[in-house]
Amino acid sequence: MEAVNQQRSQDILKLLAAKTHLGSEQTSFQMKRYIYKRNQEGIPIFNLNKTLEKLNIAARIIAAIENPADVLVFTSQVEGSRAVYKFCQYTEAQTLAGRWTPGALTNQITRKFIEPRVLIVADPRLDTNAIREAAQAGIPVIAFCNADAPLEFVDVAIPCNNRSTHSIALMFWLLAREVQRLRGKLSRDVDWEVLVDMFFYRNLDEEDRKKETSDDETAPHQQTEWDAAGSDWKETAAAPQE
Repeated sequence: MEAVNQQRSQDILKLLAAKTHLGSEQTSFQMKRYIYKRNQEGIPIFNLNKTLEKLNIAARIIAAIENPADVLVFTSQVEGSRAVYKFCQYTEAQTLAGRWTPGALTNQITRKFIEPRVLIVADPRLDTNAIREAAQAGIPVIAFCNADAPLEFVDVAIPCNNRSTHSIALMFWLLAREVQRLRGKLSRDVDWEVLVDMFFYRNLDEEDRKKETSDDETAPHQQTEWDAAGSDWKETAAAPQE
């Protein structure tokens, strides 16, 4: 029991570090039940105990499905795409990222038609088409929901900050770890060897741009042949004429 409480405390510290507890300024009436209070700036703060409870419920639903490929994970967020791919890699679920293909769950004529047992989305505000098709097909929906998320056709809402790169990556990491434990592939007494950093989205172009800027600022100026020729010309022009 002490080990479980210690693990829960560590998870809450991770959630606080990733700012998972900070919601959007606007709130929907359906998400008020998950909000503990507002800070001095008026930003709602989620009750992280409820966040972990709903995450455990979602993990039990996923682990109860015999075929892992019957779980479909979708996100239209660029920041959440790597987290989705990594989650599917370790849980053997199907993944769809980017633009939703109309009729993927309802039109059997389409090439990308699939029949999952459950759908997981990263943001109900952006993934509305996927959620509506799942509702038409009778597929339960698990969603990571911010404070302003609409919960129509959402069966399991996990309250969290889903617009932060680190927060959404941590949530998928925690969900994947719990699914692994419920399936018996990972012991609760052993820390998962996969680091949460592997779920973080990285903009390589932006990182290269920052690296080039820092290198330009720190690198010492090296004199080139053109600089040497220019300095010689300045000395010659400045010399007095005899």
